[in-house]
Amino acid sequence: MAPPSDASGHTPGGVQSVHRALDLLEVVAGRGGTLAIGEIAALAEIPLPTAHRLLRTLVDRGYMRQAPDRRYTLGFRLVPLGASAGSMVGAGTERVLGGVVDALGETANLAMLDGDRVAYVAQAPGRHAMRMFTEVGRRVHPHCTAVGKAVLSASSEADVRALLARTGLPRHTASTITDVEVFLAQLDEVRARGYALDEGEQEVGVRCVAVRLPGSASRMGISISGPAPRMTDDLLAEAVPVLRSAAEDLAAAIG
Repeated sequence: MAPPSDASGHTPGGVQSVHRALDLLEVVAGRGGTLAIGEIAALAEIPLPTAHRLLRTLVDRGYMRQAPDRRYTLGFRLVPLGASAGSMVGAGTERVLGGVVDALGETANLAMLDGDRVAYVAQAPGRHAMRMFTEVGRRVHPHCTAVGKAVLSASSEADVRALLARTGLPRHTASTITDVEVFLAQLDEVRARGYALDEGEQEVGVRCVAVRLPGSASRMGISISGPAPRMTDDLLAEAVPVLRSAAEDLAAAIG
C-alpha cells in the first residue's frame, strides 16, 4: 500500500524544505513560462523569504534560472533528469501507447498511483489538432479521473476510504463525484465491467476511459481522453478491448 499523504499530497514525516523546493519547481513547470518570485511564492503558498532562499539554492544548483528581469524559469540541469526518467518507461511503452493512438486516434496515457495522487508517466499524443494536453508528470486526484478509478478498483474498500479521508473529494466540475458512498458504488461498477470512465469530472467537456494493468504491483493504468463530442459511446466500446490488450502488453514491457 502506498504511504499516506496529507491534503497537499505530501507524505507526513518528510523534510519540509524539500517539499517546498519541489513545490516551487512544480509551480514554475505548471505555468510553462517565467514567473516573478511573488507569483511563485503565492502559487506555492510559501512565505516570500522562504521562497527566495529556496529559489536561490535551486538557481545555484542549476535547477532554476533567473532571467535578466529577475523572473524565474526552469534550469537546464533538469533536462538530463527528465531524459533519464523517460528512459525508465522504455521504448516498449512508447510503442504500445503509439499503437493505441493508431487504433483510436485519441491521446493515450500511462499513469500510476503515486502516494495519494495519480501521476502521468508516459503519453502518446492523439492525431487530432484539438487534443488533450495532460502533461507527463502531472499529479491529480484519483476520484475524478478514469485512470484513477481504474487503479483504485484494485484497492480494498477500507484502503479507498482511508485515502479519501486524507484527500477529500474536491469538486473540479459540476460532474465531479463528491460523495464517498457514491464513489465507492462507482468503483464496484468499475470492478464488474473492467474499465472506468471520467464523464467531464476533471475537466469540463473531456471524456476519458481507462483500464488497469493486470497484476501490476505498481498500480498502473492506461487511458485515452478527448473532447466529449469525439469520445462517443461507439468509440468507447471500440476502445475498451484495445486498452485491455495494450494493458497486457504494457504489463509485460514494464515487467
